Amino acid sequence: MKKTAVWMLAALLILSLLPGCQAKAGALSRTDYLLDTVVTLTLYGAREADLDAAFQEIRRLSGLLDAYDPFSDLGWLQAAAGQKPVTVSSDTMELLLFAKEMYEKTAGYLDVTVGPLIDLWDIRNGGYYPTGEELSAALGLLGMDDLILDEANGTAYLARSGMRVDLGALAKGYIADRVKTLLFDRGVKSGVIDLGRNLLLIGEKPGGKAFNLGIQSPNDSGDMLRVLALRDKSLVTSGTYERYFEHGGQRYHHVLDPFTGFPADTGLSAVTILSDSSLWGDALSTACLLLGVEKGLTLIDSIPEAEALFVFTDGTVVTSSGFPEA
Repeated sequence: MKKTAVWMLAALLILSLLPGCQAKAGALSRTDYLLDTVVTLTLYGAREADLDAAFQEIRRLSGLLDAYDPFSDLGWLQAAAGQKPVTVSSDTMELLLFAKEMYEKTAGYLDVTVGPLIDLWDIRNGGYYPTGEELSAALGLLGMDDLILDEANGTAYLARSGMRVDLGALAKGYIADRVKTLLFDRGVKSGVIDLGRNLLLIGEKPGGKAFNLGIQSPNDSGDMLRVLALRDKSLVTSGTYERYFEHGGQRYHHVLDPFTGFPADTGLSAVTILSDSSLWGDALSTACLLLGVEKGLTLIDSIPEAEALFVFTDGTVVTSSGFPEA
């Protein structure tokens, strides 16, 4: 039975804007379905042209980074795997270089060459439980050392045929950061960029007040785990409940361990990252789901600008030392 949470936002959103953070008179807000999620931008002291520019930027970057679009940078990269390097945009190169950095920081757990595993499990289309032989073949196509980047010439190369890069653990965060920069450069000093479970704040609310953001329990209770008063911050959640399917009475989610080939089994249901950058929040939330709480806390402690809230499958909550209580 297929179970997805892409459209069930009202019931399953981990991150939610509380009533005090909703658009008020004078605010501009627009919603669209992009990046496989519901995207909402709410801006204060802005013009319709600013919203137009922001959504245009989201679509531009999505077109470059979509792993399933044969005409995207990633599509061309996959098509040329094992044959030749391809020229990629500066945005794609920047994100691939960051992916290399995160691979090292996470001891190989955050691996963007995981594309063949994602294709094999096919959770986006209802899910498939692979055989041992299929799993072994997919694992054999992973390898960040075989993602060869030539920054000077702007090219990327997958050294073996069948390899595929998937930037799903990074792309929304990168796009949110780029949209924030664009809006700030256009004079927008206050707003909320909501890319599904990626929330990024521009400054503070008009009048000097903080935005109130709620972290909702991943179960169906609707309870809030934390209510945070934040300014100019990113709050990103990744959860094992977001996309999954059931097979043989077991649930298999979309966060895949690049060492075992199976969905991560760390006892965690969700991880929320509080940081300055949405890209870091996106990367760290997925990495911590893969690493588990002990290794995840060690990683968070090594990054001064990031804090984390971990939710176990039984509802237990553990936070890093600097995560706000409320």
